[in-house]
Amino acid sequence: MLKLLVGVAVAMGLLALAVNALQKRLMYFPDTTHFTPEQAGISGVTERVIETADGARVLAWQAPAAPGQPTILYFHGNAGSLETRVERIRKYMARGLGVFMMTYRGFGGSTGSPSEAANVADAKQAYDVLVASGVPAEDIIVYGESLGSSVAVQVAAARSVAGLVLDAPYTSMVDLAALHYPHIPGRWFMTDRYETRRHIAGVTAPLLILHGENDGIVPVAMGREVFALAHAPKVLKTFPGAGHDNHYKYGSYEALYAWIAQLRAEKLTAKEP
Repeated sequence: MLKLLVGVAVAMGLLALAVNALQKRLMYFPDTTHFTPEQAGISGVTERVIETADGARVLAWQAPAAPGQPTILYFHGNAGSLETRVERIRKYMARGLGVFMMTYRGFGGSTGSPSEAANVADAKQAYDVLVASGVPAEDIIVYGESLGSSVAVQVAAARSVAGLVLDAPYTSMVDLAALHYPHIPGRWFMTDRYETRRHIAGVTAPLLILHGENDGIVPVAMGREVFALAHAPKVLKTFPGAGHDNHYKYGSYEALYAWIAQLRAEKLTAKEP
């Protein structure tokens, strides 16, 4: 019996190691090339280096907001880097919005390897760096894209923010793994779980969720579940015909700008005597 128990324990340990290695390969698809803003062809953007407590160097691009406008603290998805989101940054800047976009470890010039623990810790430090640069909490809107939606939720649950935007949010990475890789055993051994379903309860800031109704990567049903679990005030905007990363063609930028304008109007009204 003892040999059997030892054998089972060893097998479970090996499975846990295998699942941990496999999850990294299936979860993160970094573009490791380092582009400066100048090399990416965008002006008015400064590259920042976040020095983490454990010795990593995490890069972020920052553009100042126009007077009276908020800054978007942006956490991107599981692929590409900062350079691949230049057009998004340009659109925000054209509206006068500030941008502070962090990339994860191992992406686009940042050192180290991505993990949920590292990404969330770095994201919280990015928030602190942004505040230290002179942007008050009441002017920070946290934005999470796909993978970054759970990172954004955890930041908004731990820090004071003006608002939270979730772009194609999922309930948990475990749920997504079960959906897309049902044949892979050991999902209970996943370390990067990104339990949005659990963390959303800690968010009290106004919430906007954007989701394509034909999203084949993160089903819109997950976005609706996250919305149902969130505290008010909250807004859900879904886009018929839109997939995972093309809802901008269906009006999501306009929905975002209108929501931000409403937030700012309510802020001004609240300050009136």
